[in-house]
Amino acid sequence: MLKQQLQLKLAQKLSPQQIQLMKLIQLPTLDFEQRLQNELEENPALESGKEENPEDTYDQEFEDNNDVIDTQDIDIDAYLSDDEIPSYRLNTNNYSADDEDKSTPISGGISFHETLQLQIGSLILTEQESTIAEFIVGSIDESGYLRRAIEDLIDDLAFTQGIIVEVETVEAVLKKVQSIDPAGVVARDLQECLALQLERKETTLSIIVARKIINETFELFSKKHFKKMQDKFDVDEDLLKEGLAEIEKLNPKPGGAMSGIFQNTHIVPDFILTIENGNVQVSVNRRNAPELHVSSGYQDMLRGYKEASKKSKAQKEAVQFIKQKLDAAQWFIDAIQQRIQTLQLTIEAIVNHQYDYFLTGDERFLKPMILKDIADKINMDISTISRVANSKYIDTPYGTKLLKTFFSESLTNAEGEEVSTLEIKKILRTLIEEEDKKKPLADNALSKGLLEKGYKVARRTVAKYREQMNFPVARLRKEL
Repeated sequence: MLKQQLQLKLAQKLSPQQIQLMKLIQLPTLDFEQRLQNELEENPALESGKEENPEDTYDQEFEDNNDVIDTQDIDIDAYLSDDEIPSYRLNTNNYSADDEDKSTPISGGISFHETLQLQIGSLILTEQESTIAEFIVGSIDESGYLRRAIEDLIDDLAFTQGIIVEVETVEAVLKKVQSIDPAGVVARDLQECLALQLERKETTLSIIVARKIINETFELFSKKHFKKMQDKFDVDEDLLKEGLAEIEKLNPKPGGAMSGIFQNTHIVPDFILTIENGNVQVSVNRRNAPELHVSSGYQDMLRGYKEASKKSKAQKEAVQFIKQKLDAAQWFIDAIQQRIQTLQLTIEAIVNHQYDYFLTGDERFLKPMILKDIADKINMDISTISRVANSKYIDTPYGTKLLKTFFSESLTNAEGEEVSTLEIKKILRTLIEEEDKKKPLADNALSKGLLEKGYKVARRTVAKYREQMNFPVARLRKEL
């Protein structure tokens, strides 16, 4: 049976322009600079640099004629008159206050995978083996591990390269590839990674013990059952310590350090904070962003169209195209201005909230702060504050900090005062770092330690904070 009913629904939808603005706000400085350059390349109606003609206005004394401009009701005057378009929509100054000429740092070199591929050429391989070797190197992750099973590699070689090989062939090539630098690269798991590195070390008594630990008792080593390893190898505690010390020198992620060398890891801060005469000053970093304006040439085209006595169909189509480009240019300039205003309002609210910290650099002065605190202060949506905080850095006299690290929830201490969870974590870190490594503190003991310092924190909360700081459980923190 068909049934009709009327339902009222209130929905809020963002316009495409609002969505684009939110994306601009979320971009960190380097990505924003790239987005700006892309817009300049794609829209000829948007230009950078100062305008050659300092007179930004056009003569508005155009005489009306009897010709009807029917190009979809385009108001030509709206694109020719600065009176109709606010100045901030036609120009935006993105230079810093002192007009310093700053350039984007560029990291040279080749990528991690390219470096490994170059080393393949130094191995003695047949043509088929070279193809397999290059395929293996192309399959490793940024940490230097081969996470895929040999059987999966064989299937992919058959489908993509047309090469049919046996498991033994791929494993033989893999063994050769594992001889390239850095040591431990192209391992399939942590045990193999550490074993490969120990194979290249000069044989000493401590290295022999280290090899036995990794190759024969890796599970005991992972669980830090030192007494069982000592009994198995029939060695004294000092020699076992020497073997463990050799393992600690190894790199569990051999690709990590190498890939970092060739990638641009330079952080460009989005905000600059300085202290002048005892006052905190903060501003948006406008580095490398050129001055933008709407193309005067495109406005000249519209002026010519208006003054023309006869208007062809081609001219009308051209005017429609120009209108679209000018609209996009004007919106982009306006969006940049809104982005700067949003970032400035947000960072000022954050700095004011954490003023004592930014003035002194003392983390003890960090206050509890959540997204809603800042959103309420500047009357903005929480999602907007989140976009600003999640990917932005601030340069301070105490180092370059990720903005979101200043946000934390609150707990109440023994005196009934609200304290930041950052302060709790700092004390927890100190307790763990200063513990007796032969008898590390369990979460219950850490909870009691915090209570003694005036902070009542449940065991489960301690476990959560410990994991967030990448500290393992007590058993895995044990040392000889």
